[in-house]
Amino acid sequence: MGPRRNTKRVPSFRKLLKTSNIKLANKLKNKQLKQQSTARKYKKEQRRLRQSLKDATRAPTPLEHYKKKTTEDDEEDEVEALPLDMMDEDDLELMKEMARKASFLTRDLSSSEPVHAKKRKHENVIETYEKMPRRMQSEPEKEIIHLLPIKDERGIIPQMIEKLVRKDEEEEDEEPSVPQEAAQEPPPLLTTEELLHHRAQLLQERKIHIAALCSAILSDPENNIKKLKELRSMLVEQDPSVAVTVRKLVMVSLMEIFKDLSPSYRIRPLTEAEKATKVKKEVQQLREFEEGLVCQYKFYLENLEQTLKDWKQMKIKKSGVVSLNAYRGLAEIAVRCLCELMVTLPHFNFHNNIIVLIVPLMNDPYKKISEMCCDSMKKLFKEDKLGQASFMAVKVISGLVKSRNYEVRPEVLKTFLFLRIKEVEVKRDAEDITPKKRFMTYKEKKKNLSRKQRKWKKVEEKLERELLEAEATESKEKKLKVHTETLDIVFLTYFRIIKRAQKSVLLPVVLEGLAKFAHVINVEFFDDLLIVLNNLIESGDLSCKESLHCIQTVFNILSGQGDVLNIDPLKFYIHLYKTLLKLHAGASNDEVRIVLECLDVMLAKRRKQVSLQRALSFIKRLSTLALHVLPNASVGILASNRVLMHTFPKSDILLDNESQGSGLYLPELDNPEYCKSENTALWELHSLLRHYHPVVRTFAGHLSLGAPAEGSGALKQDLCRRLPVELFEDYNMKGMTFNPPLELSTSSKKDKLIQNGLLLPEDLQKLAEEHLNTTVSLNPDFTSYFKTKCGNSS
Repeated sequence: MGPRRNTKRVPSFRKLLKTSNIKLANKLKNKQLKQQSTARKYKKEQRRLRQSLKDATRAPTPLEHYKKKTTEDDEEDEVEALPLDMMDEDDLELMKEMARKASFLTRDLSSSEPVHAKKRKHENVIETYEKMPRRMQSEPEKEIIHLLPIKDERGIIPQMIEKLVRKDEEEEDEEPSVPQEAAQEPPPLLTTEELLHHRAQLLQERKIHIAALCSAILSDPENNIKKLKELRSMLVEQDPSVAVTVRKLVMVSLMEIFKDLSPSYRIRPLTEAEKATKVKKEVQQLREFEEGLVCQYKFYLENLEQTLKDWKQMKIKKSGVVSLNAYRGLAEIAVRCLCELMVTLPHFNFHNNIIVLIVPLMNDPYKKISEMCCDSMKKLFKEDKLGQASFMAVKVISGLVKSRNYEVRPEVLKTFLFLRIKEVEVKRDAEDITPKKRFMTYKEKKKNLSRKQRKWKKVEEKLERELLEAEATESKEKKLKVHTETLDIVFLTYFRIIKRAQKSVLLPVVLEGLAKFAHVINVEFFDDLLIVLNNLIESGDLSCKESLHCIQTVFNILSGQGDVLNIDPLKFYIHLYKTLLKLHAGASNDEVRIVLECLDVMLAKRRKQVSLQRALSFIKRLSTLALHVLPNASVGILASNRVLMHTFPKSDILLDNESQGSGLYLPELDNPEYCKSENTALWELHSLLRHYHPVVRTFAGHLSLGAPAEGSGALKQDLCRRLPVELFEDYNMKGMTFNPPLELSTSSKKDKLIQNGLLLPEDLQKLAEEHLNTTVSLNPDFTSYFKTKCGNSS
């Protein structure tokens, strides 16, 4: 009878559709379990075959020799085991034979130990060791693998192959112990020259390896993204001779790679629904590339952070690869990489984490790292066009200043001066500036439009919504909102310092920042801020520069949103008038720039609120100041006087020698309204006409003629079109160069006069020639001369 036929049919496709997913999963699970059990049985069978081969190759163990007991001992044992009336000699012999047979049959032949070894108290150790069999070198174990048979004329020929069996795990553990012992042998001693040569070779190999990995990644990033891991693993180089150098090179290389590979958008993690959907091969490849890039970027930032922690804690690790002295160099490279990534990739992932790392280092005691972090933050504020990165950085800096109780370096707050917010008009209600696009409701459409118009309107609104969603540039409303929130945090930090830490070193920076952003301060703070700034100036604790910043802040407020307020800032005019004669006249004349900016805001732009008497007093005091300061400051001050003369035409009375009013000019009076400056003249211009700087002489002559716009006394176009602040910067002498450059004289009149001897009288010329021709002894005897003088006097 033939083999039984399989009656099961393959299920049709329709039947498979009806089968539930749970049932199909159970079938698959059962199939996997069967495969596992079959593999387990096969492994067990192979193990048994190997064990039997081992037992067959072992040497047979010798049979045991039992010591014969005396009859007395036997009788005592038997008496203890059985009653006397049940024991015979025949029975005793039979039981002994059975005991021998049982001992032989039930014994483990692989053991060389006697059966009753446990009962023996005094066993000979040497005899036991000699009885143990020696292991002979046997052939390597092989596993027989059956292949498909071959059929020919003779019949079926079975095929098999032998495969070497791997050794047990215990043998594998024992084998490496030998090379470890060999590795503990001390290396050969090398000279210093050989060590340096070996290090140079090793470093060159590492450099070539780093360059090869970087070029492979940049040439084909999507296929070679896994090599980033290999390159990143070199950040933990273990060779002490090149560890520090290799780690620095890898840090910089990875930074450049991430700058080149990172896209211009933020990579977000995929949702579960997106992972479950089927996509094209190209899309899947792009997803894997982005996921790998973000993952390696995260690990790279963690390595940089760990480097900074090691430097701060200064703890020697167990490996001892990097010394304590090398931590600072590694930390500097790590901070440089973080700063570069913060400035270059403000849109990419983990940017906020980098800011959180960088901001505390801005207040670090180590000056080099602190300056590096502050410069990178300034660069970020300058280049940030959207404002989101600046908002996050300002938020973290404000938290740092508050947490340190306002005891931070002034450079930390100076970074606020580089924010790009002055071009935006900050207001609370952004909707009043640019109203949002509003779509008609269904009731409005039904009421005002026909059916056809409603249909077209629906299509038009749908298209507009898609365009708004696809718009890549940041909307004006969002940018305005971010800048408003940023300035709120900045002013909150400034006001806290003015209120709680007026004697702090941060106050000059705060006043400078208020002067810069005063035009966007909310109107609600104007009254309180003016009172606080006036009290600060009158307290006398501020320096000249800080007082000028307070005055500049006040007038920037009044020239912006504060122009609607009815406030008379006469006391701030008095403060500026008193401060003019206290300015530094030396090389550090940066205060003059603030004065020129204040004059423009206080007098030129507020000409309607300034009296003629006040303007004349400022012109007179500025002319006096121009005599004492450096040439670039004199040029800026005279240019400001020119603007004031054009703004107040009646100020030409200062060019007349005759007094126009009653009384005398009081230059020591601090109030510009009552010093009677109309009774004086600008005699300083006559002195400035003989100034050594040609531009100062030009401006002095121009003002002495009444500052005409046309004619022979008018200025050149390159001088009259520039602002006073620009002239002050253009003719600055910080580079120790004279501007404009001096011209070399080519006349030969002086040489002719010297040759003719006409510079000196004839008698004096002869006397000079006699003295020049006489020879002087090289060793004069002062002692003899002194003695002769003393003798003559006596």
